[in-house]
Amino acid sequence: MPIKITMPALSPTMTEGTLAKWVKSEGDAVAPGDVIAEIETDKATMEVEAVEEGVLAKIVIPAGTENVPVNEMIAVLLEEDEDASALDGFLKQGANDGAPKQDMKDKPAETAVNKASSSSSPMPQNASFSNGRIVASPLAKRIANQNNVNLSQVSGSGPNGRVVKADVEKAMKSGTSLSSSSPSMASGVDARALADAYGMEYEPLKNTGMRKVIAKRLLESKQTVPHFYLSVECQLDNLLQARASVNGEAGGAYKLSVNDFVIKAVAEALQKYPAANVAWTEDAILQFKHSDVSIAVATESGLITPIIKKAETKSLREISTEMKELAGKAREGKLKPEEFQGGTFSISNLGMFGIDTFSAIINPPQSCILAVGAGKEKPYVKNGAVAIGTFMTVTLSTDHRSVDGAVGAEFLQVFKRLIENPILMVA
Repeated sequence: MPIKITMPALSPTMTEGTLAKWVKSEGDAVAPGDVIAEIETDKATMEVEAVEEGVLAKIVIPAGTENVPVNEMIAVLLEEDEDASALDGFLKQGANDGAPKQDMKDKPAETAVNKASSSSSPMPQNASFSNGRIVASPLAKRIANQNNVNLSQVSGSGPNGRVVKADVEKAMKSGTSLSSSSPSMASGVDARALADAYGMEYEPLKNTGMRKVIAKRLLESKQTVPHFYLSVECQLDNLLQARASVNGEAGGAYKLSVNDFVIKAVAEALQKYPAANVAWTEDAILQFKHSDVSIAVATESGLITPIIKKAETKSLREISTEMKELAGKAREGKLKPEEFQGGTFSISNLGMFGIDTFSAIINPPQSCILAVGAGKEKPYVKNGAVAIGTFMTVTLSTDHRSVDGAVGAEFLQVFKRLIENPILMVA
C-alpha cells in the first residue's frame, strides 16, 4: 500500500517549514537511512532520512515551497514491486488520514499542535485554528499575503475546515476579509509603497524563514516583556594576563578568547546568584538548576543562539572547544534543534566589532541577556595616582517581572568580581 510521507516536526515548537530541496527524485529507490529531502526550519536547514524501503513515486510538494504545515503530505512512497495504479487510486482518494504515514527519523513525540491538525472532529466553519495558528494550505497563505486578505475571517472548505485557494479567492471577490492595513503598514509607513511612489531605486532581498521568525520574536519581546537595563564596567587587566599565560602554556593546542571567560563567568555567577537564572510564567517563576548559556552567533540568515549546556561544570578549555564547534555548525546551518533551543541566559558580544556599549533584546522565555562591549584602554585613578587600564562595559537586560533591579545589580556584582579575578573561575 502507498506510504504517505509528511512534513516532519523537526523540533517541539515547529508548526511549519520550507521544503528547501529534494535529494531524491521521482522514481528513485529509497532505503532506510537515505536522505530524501532538506527542510528549512526557523533556525536551520536539516536533512530528513527515510526509515522505509521503496520507490519515491510522487513528489507532492515541490522544492522551494514555503509554509508547509507539519503533517502535510509532501510525497508518496511505493513499496517494491507495487503497481503504479495503486498510486493513482491513493491520490484520487485524497490520501486520507487512514493511510499509513512515513515516520521520520528523530521525529519528536506528537505535540498538541500535531494532534489538533490531525483530529477528525469537525471544525468551525470559519478559519480553522491549531494552537492559535490558522490552518491553511501554503498556496492559500501565499495568495492571502499577496492580496492583503485576513485569513482569520475566511471560511475554510477544505478537510477539517482548512482554508484553501478557492476560499481566499471567494473572500477577495466579496471584499469582506480584506485587512484594514498591510503587515508593513501596521508599524508605520509602507517602505515599498513609499519607494515606488518617489522612484527610489532598490533591490528586494527576500526574507528567509529564519529572518521572519527573528523579526516576529524580537517584536513580541519588546512589546510584551518589560525590559530593564543595568550597566557595569569591568577591568580586564588580570583576565588578559591570565588568558595570555594560559594560551602560552597551551603551545597552540587551544586558544582561549575573552568571550570564553565571559561565558564561564556568567555560568558561575548564575550558580552563585541563582535568582537571575530564571524564567517567567503566569503561575510561577522557574528557577533553573544549571547554567545553560546561549551565545548569539551571526550568520548570513540572521542571529542564532547555540547553547553551552551545564556551562558551570565545564572548564575554560572545554567551553572554548565547544563554542568553536557550535559556532561553525551555526554558520553552516547544521545545528540540531537541541543545540539552539532552550537555554536559561543569553550573551550577545559585539565587542569584537568595536562597539563600546549597547542594550540587547531579551530572548523569551529567558529573563536575562548580557550585552558585552569592547575592552579598551583608558586612564583611571589607582591609589591616588593616574594609571592605564583596560575596561569593558556590559549591560544586562532583564525581564522586570522575574528579575528586578536589585537582583540584576547583585548578579552583575558577582559577574564583575569573577571577571576581574579570573583565578576564581579555575579554583
